[in-house]
Amino acid sequence: MAIVDLVMPKLGESIMEATVLKWHKQPGDTVQMDETVLEIATDKVDSEVPSTAAGVIEEILFNVNDVVPIGTTIARIRTGAVEPVASSPVVSTPLQETANIPAQEAVVVETISHQTSNLKYQTSNGSINRFYSPLVLNIAASEGVSMAELEAIPGTGNEGRVTKKDILQYVGGRKSGGQKSDLRSTTSEMVIPLAKVQPDQSAGNNQQLTTYSGNVEVIEMDRMRKLIADHMVRSKQTSPHVTSFTEADVTNLVQWRDKVKKEFEKREGTKITFTPLFIEAIVRCIKKFPLINCSLDGNNIIIKKDINIGMATALPSGNLIVPVIRNADQLNMVGLAKQVNNLADAARNGKLKADDTQGGTFTLTNVGTFGSLMGTPIINQPQVAIMAVGAIKKRPVVIETPAGDSIAIRHMMYLSMSYDHRIVDGSLGATFLTAVAKELENFNPEREF
Repeated sequence: MAIVDLVMPKLGESIMEATVLKWHKQPGDTVQMDETVLEIATDKVDSEVPSTAAGVIEEILFNVNDVVPIGTTIARIRTGAVEPVASSPVVSTPLQETANIPAQEAVVVETISHQTSNLKYQTSNGSINRFYSPLVLNIAASEGVSMAELEAIPGTGNEGRVTKKDILQYVGGRKSGGQKSDLRSTTSEMVIPLAKVQPDQSAGNNQQLTTYSGNVEVIEMDRMRKLIADHMVRSKQTSPHVTSFTEADVTNLVQWRDKVKKEFEKREGTKITFTPLFIEAIVRCIKKFPLINCSLDGNNIIIKKDINIGMATALPSGNLIVPVIRNADQLNMVGLAKQVNNLADAARNGKLKADDTQGGTFTLTNVGTFGSLMGTPIINQPQVAIMAVGAIKKRPVVIETPAGDSIAIRHMMYLSMSYDHRIVDGSLGATFLTAVAKELENFNPEREF
């Protein structure tokens, strides 16, 4: 018989923590190797965590909605057991109130464990109940942040949770302001005085009440929408956005697709949409203008040698996610089409893996899918550019022929690109966008797929 630790798995190169969404197993339940134990979520995608051993769940160390650093033990599995032995879930138990602090004016904080529990504190009337991840607690302890200070930090995480970014911003501001910490701790427990909670300041009244006139319905954002909103706001705050526009005559491309789409699906077992055709043109132009395929790290420009194209995909909920086609420059049209369709299907069916949304170097969003002629997309950080393609419309346009100018009905499409003006100047942005338009216009209608 042995105890095996189930740890929060690594979910991508930039992901440092994940939120527990749902436990599929409870203490005392049997579990098989690779059977799903819990569901987790990051700011990119939801995932399932499988068991790394067969046995019985001995302990569950985190609750639903807890934010857990990567590599932290989240549960323990007892292996070699024949009969499952029922046990109770790990429940946080406050330490007894100390004699030298009145019960109404004290908050008792349970022992900090870097791997086994989140911090929970309570007042005697039970009006406050807030959790902190081990990562936040470690930073608080090392920086001398008292519990009273920690409680006062506005949280930007799930349900107002204090994140790593929140506490680091607070610590930085406190250092510049010269404030002192009143943290009192021992190796096993912390007892922090707390002012009396007045009735009008209780947990039920902490949120500012807003009244709305007229006939309205108030809907709270779901978790993913909150994450998207935070990501978009952060992108606008990080990068000075500039958007350039152009249009392209994509008649040859449209006619070619109409001609080959039935044969393509019959031979390759997948549909040919416009998206892989757009990606192919973008990839060719990135090779000509590699500075578009970069990120900015302080004063360093990181030019990415891999060309990984993200494609914004709508979910059934209406939210968007950006799965990534890795090494798109190494795929032919068939490979691109299969990758596009497989990732789109996985997104719609909730089957994306965490790695499927990691490592993008440039993003394409097809706003024309929903009928828009053009858009001003927001950069997908830490990339420096994102392109939007609009709906393809038939319009009368002037075309040049050897016999002179004439008016013809052509398939026209607007393209727009938002770029980070810290690194991409208007000349480069406009030149790249025009190059993509020219690639689409010069599409060979006689090509094989």
